[in-house]
Amino acid sequence: MTIQTALPVLADLGGVLMGEHAALLENEVGGKVFINGQLAYVWGAGQDGLRRLAASQLVDTGAAQVNEVAAGFGVNTESLRRWRKSLEGAGLLGLAPVKKGPKRPSLLTDEKAAQIRAVRVGGVSLRATAEATGVSTDTVRRAMAMTTATEAATGPSARDGVAPLEAAEQLALPVLPAPVPRDGERAAARAGLLDCAAPVFAPAAHIRHAGLFLALPALETTGLLSCAKEVYGSLPDGFYGLETILIDAVLRALAGETRAEGATRFNPVELGRVLGMDRAPEVKTIRRRISQLAEAGKAEELIAALAKHHLNMSGPDAEDLTAILYVDGHVRAYQGTKKIGKIYSTRLKFPVPATEETWVTDAHGSPVFVVMAEPGASLATELRNLLPELRTAVGDDRRVLVGFDRGGWSPALFQHMAEKGFDVLTWRKGASKNIDDDQFAEVSHTGENAQTRSWSVADTLVDLPLAATKTTGEVFTIRQVSRIVPATGGGTRQIHILTTDRDMSAGEVVYRMGSRWRQENQFRYARMHFDLDSHDSYASTGDDEDRLVPEPAKKKAYQKVVAARNAHAEAAAVADANLLALKTPADGAGEVTLTSAMHNQVMAPVGEAENALVAAEKVHKSIPAKVRLGDLSPGQQVLNTETKLIHHGIRMAAYNTAMSIAREIRTNTGYKRATQEAHALMRQAFNQAGDIDPTKPGYLTISLDPLPTKAKTAAIAQLCEHLNSTQTRYPGTGLILRYKIKSNA
Repeated sequence: MTIQTALPVLADLGGVLMGEHAALLENEVGGKVFINGQLAYVWGAGQDGLRRLAASQLVDTGAAQVNEVAAGFGVNTESLRRWRKSLEGAGLLGLAPVKKGPKRPSLLTDEKAAQIRAVRVGGVSLRATAEATGVSTDTVRRAMAMTTATEAATGPSARDGVAPLEAAEQLALPVLPAPVPRDGERAAARAGLLDCAAPVFAPAAHIRHAGLFLALPALETTGLLSCAKEVYGSLPDGFYGLETILIDAVLRALAGETRAEGATRFNPVELGRVLGMDRAPEVKTIRRRISQLAEAGKAEELIAALAKHHLNMSGPDAEDLTAILYVDGHVRAYQGTKKIGKIYSTRLKFPVPATEETWVTDAHGSPVFVVMAEPGASLATELRNLLPELRTAVGDDRRVLVGFDRGGWSPALFQHMAEKGFDVLTWRKGASKNIDDDQFAEVSHTGENAQTRSWSVADTLVDLPLAATKTTGEVFTIRQVSRIVPATGGGTRQIHILTTDRDMSAGEVVYRMGSRWRQENQFRYARMHFDLDSHDSYASTGDDEDRLVPEPAKKKAYQKVVAARNAHAEAAAVADANLLALKTPADGAGEVTLTSAMHNQVMAPVGEAENALVAAEKVHKSIPAKVRLGDLSPGQQVLNTETKLIHHGIRMAAYNTAMSIAREIRTNTGYKRATQEAHALMRQAFNQAGDIDPTKPGYLTISLDPLPTKAKTAAIAQLCEHLNSTQTRYPGTGLILRYKIKSNA
């Protein structure tokens, strides 16, 4: 019967479905069980034994699962297990209800419960505890359950420093209920009658991704939502609004899926519970909504607004955020089929089709600003163009220390930056004279982590010739801080740091220059965890074919000039040696007369080398330094930048959110390994399951499951206490977020 074709069961008759095959019809006169639409079991009123027989055999014959039958018959799985065991041992008589005798006094008095707990707490097994106290193992379980209920009702547990939930809160939440229906709002959105759907939360227990709620207080400090509202206002009418799309993108990034395609790796209903929706937006919706933002053409305004918000935050070390900035270029390689210009990648060590971006980070290495670099532009050129935007983001006339690598080397740029209120911090490029050893002295500096470092440095001033005025001898005087470091292959060498800041201590100059590696760490971390180098959009437009670009033939011709010069110098050296040998005869030889023929023969290779040099220089001079792009590489494309910048804004917010949570773990928890494991613990917490409870007016309580170890659980509990103090509201609602960790009891 269980493998026959299923016959329909009329739901209107009140049938309770148990799996795909069985249904139960029950009323005051009895009950019936149908398997695949055919009547299989019947019992009358009061025939509880036959009812239990039907339930037991539904499981034994494989017509339905244990949990399905238990739910259909309104009992728990333990009762159903006892019925099946009785049927197996005593047949139908074992299922007959037994009339209960007079109730005897319970053995589990308060004194007995205390005795059981005293024995059990020592680590004794259930059976040993039962034997020692003269009760059954079930009584031991009830005694321990009474303990848990009492602790939950009276206050926090002393174990692990974790506050358990109230018993009412633990029992009231349904497990994985259906999401709040939003059919009406979706219909209104399709008709163009809804601006956007607001988040709505329903009580639910054991929700996946509940740990992502921990990111919301830090996300608010990044300013992504407020800046996006300021720049874009809102998205076109639809079910998913601007805030929902951005929160979804950031939370997916923190969960390890930054790209839109990553939405396919989430259950949309599960992620939707965190967003307050019946389901999270899917790939096509995300792409369409981001495209609508890109059509507005305001991505650069969004990045500028984020930078201004970041650089004007208040809090510890906030002054350093604007006092010190680092700038560097980042090459994003392209692997598609379109004709994209090549750029040399220092990471890959060869030229690749790519686009280049200029990133600005703060003193902690957190991204602040990003612009798409002009094709072929040097870092020095990008720095000069970036200064007005940096000044706007800083918001006042204070001097800002800007650190960068040798790619921005230009004494003329250094002078320009100093005149515009920016101080330079960079490495010296090219050959330079070593500083005398007697000028070195010991200096030290204490960083943000309270660790003091010492170096031996020489603090001097040097003159840099300005490229445009080499003939006049004009120079730019700049401060040079030199260090002695180990050299490759043994020994030592001197490295030189240049800065226009005359007031900063030499120790801090060395420390700040070394901190530029935080920007490299940001690139590496963002590539690993936030898909920094992903394209996000493969759309492209034609490059400006009238743009002048370097002529590659010019470089090749110059290489031939250099080779010709070396050949000429080598020929001249050989000729001089031969002439000297002719003029200086061996001992005992007579005088040698040097004739014109002999001289011409010795100097002939020099003449040939000189002619080759002149010819090479002539060819090099005849080749223009720059040519039209259309003549050199017709049909070259440039990748879309608008969509990429929007995603960069989202990635910046996600990165800064992650760094804030990791910093809170290091500074506001007692986790002993926080220095080494803060980021790993943060990612583990983000992926933790938990409960959502909006039943208390004005609050949205998130109760996370305990982590695998006591130390980690206690650390996240302390993090929750700190986040509760921020009184953060869930975006788009009036609900204040409150975080808890469930008790292990």
